[in-house]
Amino acid sequence: MQYSHDAGRIFYIRPNLPDHDLPRLLNAAGLERAVRGVKRILVKPNLVEALPPPITTPVDIIELLIDYLQALTGAEIVVGEGTGSLEYDTWHPFEELGYSKMAERKGIRLVDLNMEECVELSDSSCRRWPSMFLPKIAIESFLISVPVLKAHTLAGVTLTMKNMMGLAPPTHYQQGGAWKKSSFHRGIQEAIADLNRYRTPDFTLLDARQGMAEAHLYGPQCEPPPGILAASYDPVALDSFGTGLLDRNWQDIGHIRMLDSELGRAEPLETTKIRAHHDKRYTEKTAIPEGFKTGKS
Repeated sequence: MQYSHDAGRIFYIRPNLPDHDLPRLLNAAGLERAVRGVKRILVKPNLVEALPPPITTPVDIIELLIDYLQALTGAEIVVGEGTGSLEYDTWHPFEELGYSKMAERKGIRLVDLNMEECVELSDSSCRRWPSMFLPKIAIESFLISVPVLKAHTLAGVTLTMKNMMGLAPPTHYQQGGAWKKSSFHRGIQEAIADLNRYRTPDFTLLDARQGMAEAHLYGPQCEPPPGILAASYDPVALDSFGTGLLDRNWQDIGHIRMLDSELGRAEPLETTKIRAHHDKRYTEKTAIPEGFKTGKS
């Protein structure tokens, strides 16, 4: 989080026209303040495999975010991901999902985080990962995570904190498994929690216009679609909010529960709804959206 007063704060909008409504959301969240003076911004979508949205982050929301950032700052903007598939490198989903053409249009750089130079970090208080290797670029940049809304069969949900698994280099975290980050599957809740103790997002934009209701790579989509874009500096709050949109309880998700009151605040949330384009209502602080699952019984 940027500041302690960001704990538990969520900004969200139900976009009518994303090209108009995303800037409204980001302005309300104060992203201009956060990136002031930053030299490089790393935007991290979820491109776990070369599969279409909502399994992966739609390129349209990344492009709109880049438009916003380029108008705001002279910082270098990089889009980086480390795909999980053993069958191809990250350049394949970049190409298949429209990221390569988008990067060319916007004059920005794409990086395969699986292949980036790494630094070793250590923290004796982290029991699952007392040391970790992570990409240097992720440590040295302002990190914006752009996950999609998805349930996960092992982790419960995959939102912004689990999105950080794309940072983990396969040379250290495949360990002979059938997936480039296979070592995370052993003690996955603890593994995600420790990873975020080393590097958690500085800011998150959650694309919950659609969602995956039961699993992260297959199965039914959320019906009705949530139709929401949400933003926060607090990764714990953001994941708590997203878990509620999936009609689940954040206290049932181990990595959120472990990091509550450490990296952020899962409850209570302070949600601010931003009026969308052509919406006559004013920006207002609201109660939790109907159907949202809190940690209280």
